[in-house]
Amino acid sequence: MDKQVSKGSSQPCSKCRLHFRVMKLIIVLVLLSMIVMVFKIQTHNESILGTSWKSYPSPKFYSTTVQLKEKETSLRTERLVQCGYQNHSFTPEERSEGTLLMKMIEWPKPPNSAVPFQKSSNPAHVHFVILNSAKTFYVGDQLQVMLQMYDFEGHPKRYGGDYLQARIHTPALKAGSAGTVIDKQNGTYYINFTLFWPGKVEVSVLLVHPSEGIQALKRLREEQPERVYFQSTFKSGAVSETTVCNLCLSQSQPLCNFTDIRTGEPWFCYRPKELPCSARVTHTMGGYQQNLLIGEEGLYFQSGINVKTPISPSDLDYITVKPSPRSDPGKCFPGKPLLSPSGFYYQDQWMSTSCNIQRFNTPATIINCLRGKSVYIFGDSTIRQWFEYLTEFVPDLRTFNLGNSKNTGPHLALNIEKTIKVEYFAHGTPIRILPISSQDLPFIANKLDEIKGGKNTVIAFTIWCHFNTFPVEPYIRRLQNIRRSILRLLERSPDTLVVIKTANVQALPQEVSLYNSDWYSYQLDLVMRKMFEGINVAFVDAWEMTIAHYLPHELHPKRIIIKNEVDVFLSYVCPL
Repeated sequence: MDKQVSKGSSQPCSKCRLHFRVMKLIIVLVLLSMIVMVFKIQTHNESILGTSWKSYPSPKFYSTTVQLKEKETSLRTERLVQCGYQNHSFTPEERSEGTLLMKMIEWPKPPNSAVPFQKSSNPAHVHFVILNSAKTFYVGDQLQVMLQMYDFEGHPKRYGGDYLQARIHTPALKAGSAGTVIDKQNGTYYINFTLFWPGKVEVSVLLVHPSEGIQALKRLREEQPERVYFQSTFKSGAVSETTVCNLCLSQSQPLCNFTDIRTGEPWFCYRPKELPCSARVTHTMGGYQQNLLIGEEGLYFQSGINVKTPISPSDLDYITVKPSPRSDPGKCFPGKPLLSPSGFYYQDQWMSTSCNIQRFNTPATIINCLRGKSVYIFGDSTIRQWFEYLTEFVPDLRTFNLGNSKNTGPHLALNIEKTIKVEYFAHGTPIRILPISSQDLPFIANKLDEIKGGKNTVIAFTIWCHFNTFPVEPYIRRLQNIRRSILRLLERSPDTLVVIKTANVQALPQEVSLYNSDWYSYQLDLVMRKMFEGINVAFVDAWEMTIAHYLPHELHPKRIIIKNEVDVFLSYVCPL
């Protein structure tokens, strides 16, 4: 009896379960269809906006939710430890950040490791076209240019990785702005511009390096970081010895370890034969290794053929832009994100998209701005130009002879009456520089830790050029140390102003490309921008300011560009 009841009662339960399963399947199918629909919409939007393509100079940072591969993180740390960095000095967060930054700057590779020269990019066969050139453009509109890359045989290329630079300009107005390149990784490139001024606006595009040349640059950076070497002189009484130094040296002979105790930044010299390591007195540039390229690599670095070579238009290279009101960007203050484009030139004056730039056209305006201020400038020769401009343009800012070479420093300028102090220090090793006392090359992080700070304290720094020959990992580590010190400084003195000068472009004859290519600088500049994102610092975008200007690219830009850089800097010191 019990068995029959149980059997009879199980039938409706079976129907319930069957009904539940059918409903569950229907719900799953509905959810799947919704997900597919959302994905299609998102993919469509991304393809319209271009965000699904590899874009430079503003690539998207990889999501922090991505699970990092422990192997990648340990490999990066291992490379640093091999060059003398202490393993215990890396926090898990810094290790993860380093791996994410390396992923951010990954560059597309050709499909084959060895591409014949005739199959490489040839700008002579390439022509750009202005899209929608017949439409009416207004100030504030977007302009897009497209090009298809071709090889020396006249065939279209089917992969990306070429490095391009582009700008719009109006010579009669001394106006210009940099463009953003989007690599679709199939041989096609789009370049986006924002139209900032009315009138006839021309487009210029350069192939800086073919993708095949960039592979050679990557190989040199990874395999031959010692291609630039340094020297130190050791002295004691009448005895003097000079040995080779570098960030990472072979242990084929005894070494002197000059690793900085406070930051853990390593530096080594070969031990002198007679003198102790403590007898070191100077640091200087040693030289450049030659014959670095192998096989056909030299063909990828031919000025006028495939290095910083103009690309011609297929038809017109200009449009006509009609006027339209431009919104007021407001006053300059630190903490604003560094946008791209960050600004434009008009009548040879840099106009920022994020804040109003003041014009410090007389010595008196600069003196009034710097009244009561202590200004510390740290970095390389491209920011030493700021110190030189200030002291040359402002007679009342008097340089005190500290007995140092003009090209090395340290330097000091004072105005006693207005209580103004301006100091310049070259950043610590590695740095390619004329002979300088090893005591006069402080690490930026250490100098920042020694500064009290406050509302009358201004700090400006840059660091990039002298790391171009090394793998990117040591550069990341250097910036992590500097960022730590900046955060400590801003914590104890929140009203201290910190201004960062970005990298800038330069001329690239072959010998320069192998040591100081714009592509090397561009990669480091991306890392710098990302690492100081969201921190209460200000930026002077020298990268776009040198691309956008009509003057030829130079490592040390001409005075008019430096004047504009200093105007931006002082606009943060003394905002409207």
